[in-house]
Amino acid sequence: MQEFIYFFENISSLQRSLILVGGITFFWSIESLIPLFKFNYSKLKHALPNLFFTLTTVLVNFSLAFILLLVSDWVSINGYGLLNYQNLLPLSAYIILGVIFLDLIGAYLPHFVQHKVKFLWKIHLVHHSDHKVDTTTANRHHPFESIIRYVFTLFAVAILGANMGLVFLYQSLSVVLSQFNHANIDISPNVDKFLSYIIVTPNMHKIHHHYMLPYTDSNYGNIFSFWDRLFGTFSFLNPSKIIYGVDTYFNEKENQSIRSLLYRPFEKHKPPSN
Repeated sequence: MQEFIYFFENISSLQRSLILVGGITFFWSIESLIPLFKFNYSKLKHALPNLFFTLTTVLVNFSLAFILLLVSDWVSINGYGLLNYQNLLPLSAYIILGVIFLDLIGAYLPHFVQHKVKFLWKIHLVHHSDHKVDTTTANRHHPFESIIRYVFTLFAVAILGANMGLVFLYQSLSVVLSQFNHANIDISPNVDKFLSYIIVTPNMHKIHHHYMLPYTDSNYGNIFSFWDRLFGTFSFLNPSKIIYGVDTYFNEKENQSIRSLLYRPFEKHKPPSN
């Protein structure tokens, strides 16, 4: 276990990039073989704005990584944070609990908040306005959203006292699981249901991308599904009934325009139709 966390403490930028690119490549290939929805589209053309926003997400996180490193080192050296309380936790428990609560504070919580605050929702709309959700949708985040999620992650690191090995492990799992649960892959309903008691699965997360309430405001989880079950935000909808997009922004051409998507947070708020 020590060697495992040591690897992530010393993981290089190249290795982290390979995890990102490798995940997209792997799930992109699986989508082509066993798609859930047989979209009539050019996968590459559809992916271009999504890959653009993936790049901006990477740039934001790499640009601000030094602050995360400083905070993580400070809490670790000084023994601050819930995970470091009197050094009671064995390493295995430190890692497991750390990933679980980083997922809560760094992913579930900002996601929930963005659905409840009007201005933040307009930022998050960029992610939801994809009409053909696939693995490239995972990091389709406006740069403002990347900053918001970064701030929540920074807060989580400070509260928990997470070292950088734990942070990089969490971020790697977050990237791959997000690519997995956005992937347009056809999984056996029984397998999906079984997995969804622990992790967020494709069928579970696709419901969150349904174009109308109340389904849009449900299934906020990123890695672990039990947060939605615990906080009452879990919902179910047969995948055959899912329609992607957002009811108030249903112009697919505009939703594929990088310029329009970048401007989206500054547009007038449109209330949901139901």
